[in-house]
Amino acid sequence: MYTPGKLIYFDPFYFKDGSESKPKYFLVLKVINGNVVLASLPSSKIHLPQAQEIIHGCLEMPDSGINCYIFKANTPVTKCGWSFKIDTLLYGNWLDDFNIELLSQNYSIEGVDYEIIGELADDQFRQLINCFSTSRVVKRKYKRWLLS
Repeated sequence: MYTPGKLIYFDPFYFKDGSESKPKYFLVLKVINGNVVLASLPSSKIHLPQAQEIIHGCLEMPDSGINCYIFKANTPVTKCGWSFKIDTLLYGNWLDDFNIELLSQNYSIEGVDYEIIGELADDQFRQLINCFSTSRVVKRKYKRWLLS
């Protein structure tokens, strides 16, 4: 289930920091040593300057400390042609790592705890990894993982 490029929908998703759980998409970026997942939690909240045009793909604004990958609404992003219904952003500074064993305990039943949406299209995944691995905003540890 946890393979690079896999897009999963958890309902609800339990945040590590104890924030209120809610339905959430989860994109697997890398699996480390078979027990840790580096992932991004896509967001429909746009945390960009108001004048910034929302264009599909990588956005790097190092002077503003912004790095994100934008999925435009209704633009197919998975191999099966699935798309987000609204503009959705993956922020480089919000990448996080998750223990696979703990994820498996919290989300054990497909169709009840989670739904596998699909696998990101190869070109989308390559562009996303390049976007995060070359960013000044992404933690060095995560950039090393992405490049390994």
